[in-house]
Amino acid sequence: MDFAPSQSAEEAVRASAKRATDLFVSEYLMVTPSITTDGSIGFSYRRKAEYEHVKELPPVLAAKQAAAASSRSKRPKIQSAQQAQGSGDKSGASMPLVKRPPPGAGGAGLAGGSEYQPKSLIARPSATKQQSPDWHAPWKLMRVISGHLGWVRALAVEPNNQWFASGAGDRTIKIWNMATGNLRLTLTGHISTVRGLAVSPRHPYLFSCGEDKMVKCWDLETNKVIRHYHGHLSGVYTLALHPNLDLLVTGGRDGVCRVWDMRTRSNVHVLAGHKGTVADIKCQEADPQIISGSLDATVRLWDLAAGKSMSVLTHHKKGVRALATHPTEFTFASASTGSIKQWKCPEGAFIQNFDGQNAVINSLAVNDENVIFSGGDNGSMCFWDWKTAHQFQSIDTMAQPGSLDAEAGIMASTFDRTGLRLITGEADKAIKVWKQDENATPETHPVAWAPILGRTRY
Repeated sequence: MDFAPSQSAEEAVRASAKRATDLFVSEYLMVTPSITTDGSIGFSYRRKAEYEHVKELPPVLAAKQAAAASSRSKRPKIQSAQQAQGSGDKSGASMPLVKRPPPGAGGAGLAGGSEYQPKSLIARPSATKQQSPDWHAPWKLMRVISGHLGWVRALAVEPNNQWFASGAGDRTIKIWNMATGNLRLTLTGHISTVRGLAVSPRHPYLFSCGEDKMVKCWDLETNKVIRHYHGHLSGVYTLALHPNLDLLVTGGRDGVCRVWDMRTRSNVHVLAGHKGTVADIKCQEADPQIISGSLDATVRLWDLAAGKSMSVLTHHKKGVRALATHPTEFTFASASTGSIKQWKCPEGAFIQNFDGQNAVINSLAVNDENVIFSGGDNGSMCFWDWKTAHQFQSIDTMAQPGSLDAEAGIMASTFDRTGLRLITGEADKAIKVWKQDENATPETHPVAWAPILGRTRY
């Protein structure tokens, strides 16, 4: 567009704006802009086109505003002045922020779900909906089995659920009938406390380890030791069998996890990284195939193929003494003094805490019905709902007659293959078998649960 040489810059801008308005604005807004005498564009058409429908409040909001204004006028003047000063409201009038219905809409403008219905400008986040726990029957003592002469430190159930093995401080391994609790066999060979037991589901083998640095493989057909696994420099506190591979994983006071070829007895991997005693090890089919908990307050997830640590979980403040993997979910739990934490595999993402047991937790066990059991050094037994971390039962075990009160401690625990029996090994040298109360119903034992403000499941 050419301008006359005598035209000033201000006049050129006005003329250009007028030309653009004539070309575009009137076409879309269908409103002819007004031109003042000096040639500039008026803005009355903009007010009419854009703000016509919000010039007045809807009747509903106008009535509320009038009621608020009348109640405000009845307050003391000092209070009103303070509120006006704090809010910055000088005129007392609110800006119209809600569209009015168009002139031809009649009275349907404020109907439910209408576009013109008054809406809040602030989206209030809804409160986090907490999952309610499932109902579980309470557990009660079913049987007490005596026979060991020392603390019962290890338990293992046979895959067919016919018998279970126990290892104790009296250096023996005893085989018990699951149904009757009768002693079937006693295996001797360790020269110190037996700390770990595992029955192979794929071979007729029983594996044991102890504080005498020995790891033994027992042939259950001849009831004799057929292999030793030499390599640990100190007491061996825990062992686990890989579910698919012929591998045995052990850990102990020397702070390393050793992976053994079950048949050749060769040390496949030495998983080094923990700074303290390895207290518990779990194996599973998928990565991380090995999970270890240590008294250095860390949990490590290991890559079995590479023989390296995939990740280190440092959330615990005290030594991790027990681990438990869920039989169906891809999750696991770890326990230290006064703290149980739930994790998601394979990356070890934190899920939630199980709060409420103030004790040194020596043992964890989980069954198919999402019941997790934790046993404490002081004899406290807690049963939790796996999904919601709700503690639905808390009881204390009783030391057997002739034992000290201080010997009421849970050293080991495991569910049987059905998940209907809980076996605990205790410091009073007894093995206790627990079962669910068959007479309990949700009416007789209701779930005592209430949502906790601020509780979040990550």
